[in-house]
Amino acid sequence: MADVSTQKKHFLSDKVAHFTESVIREMTRQAMLYGAVNLAQGFPDFSAPGEIKQAAQQAVADDVNQYAITWGAKNLRNAIARQMRVWQGIAVDPEKEITVCCGSTEAMISTLLAVCNAGDEVVIFEPFYENYGPDSVLSGAKPKFVKLRPPAEENGEWTFDEKELRRAFDRHTKAIILNTPNNPTGKVFTRTELELIRDLCLEFDVLAITDEIYEHILYDGTEHISMASLDGMRDRTVTINGMSKTYSVTGWRVGWAVAPGRITNAIRKVHDFLTVGAPAPLQEAGTAALSLPDGYYAKLAEGYRVRRDHLIPALTAAGFQCFRPRGAYYVMTDITAFGFKDDVEFTRYLVKEIGVAAVPGSSFYHHPADGARQVRFAFCKKPETLDEAALRLARLRR
Repeated sequence: MADVSTQKKHFLSDKVAHFTESVIREMTRQAMLYGAVNLAQGFPDFSAPGEIKQAAQQAVADDVNQYAITWGAKNLRNAIARQMRVWQGIAVDPEKEITVCCGSTEAMISTLLAVCNAGDEVVIFEPFYENYGPDSVLSGAKPKFVKLRPPAEENGEWTFDEKELRRAFDRHTKAIILNTPNNPTGKVFTRTELELIRDLCLEFDVLAITDEIYEHILYDGTEHISMASLDGMRDRTVTINGMSKTYSVTGWRVGWAVAPGRITNAIRKVHDFLTVGAPAPLQEAGTAALSLPDGYYAKLAEGYRVRRDHLIPALTAAGFQCFRPRGAYYVMTDITAFGFKDDVEFTRYLVKEIGVAAVPGSSFYHHPADGARQVRFAFCKKPETLDEAALRLARLRR
């Protein structure tokens, strides 16, 4: 009889020891448990545009209920290509350069799995959207973090040290993940900053993976610039986007990755075996969404500016130091004035005793201590939701 080791197998991948479950989604569960106003997770509590809901209903009624083409329905891919040309001046082949995925989240992990090998390194700005680190680990790569530093005053900009960024690049660097407009800071990277990153990508032969899911949510005259539109970057950029934020349908899970043909071919292979395809009727609705008039996008951004300027005074009055975002729909705050040990203790108090859910800043950093004085609030909510949050936050002053 074969020798059987007395050592028990633990059955788990070592990779999962390097990250936790989503803190953002845990805070939503906490909000539900304690009846708190949920300013934690970034989903709207108001309706999506009627036109795209009707388009989804019509697609179901028309029996668009079976598999679409694995890498995306032709109508949607054509619409994505058309809009990238209109919005960013980027010519895209919908047959060879677009992969429709189950949300931008799947587009990101499919991309990293398609391009990374063991020993590769991925540069990530922090604070970062919490999926990027785990996605890098799952793909076998090592994340390397570069700090975004908060502004000294409310109206200032988040900045990074050019020398620190350069030090993060070396012969092992496979890719840099860039999120602009940025979650959680609201930073919109300028053309000068993007050109600096572009120059490093060219010098070190690095791929840029850009998450542009908030591209239409901009304030104060800022401009969204796609990395792929810069000279020299068209053939070394994967542009990730989706419907969730622009059209208030975070539960539909329709996103996409746009990349040069050779990279797209690899992404499509991973995507096929990871999820097969995104929901077919919702892809048809996506075609309708991408055909909305220009006025829709201007109204979207203005609506979120009003919400931003509604919440920030309430946070300031309650004692938070706010860092005014230039894009996306989050505001990062400093909680030093409240005297709590750290952000986790504070958000626990906030959700249980004050009745408002927020996200502890430490969840956006590689080293939790770096975010221990920060908390993120989402303002993609109805005015009455923000009013109720303001009323509850006023208890902090007492």
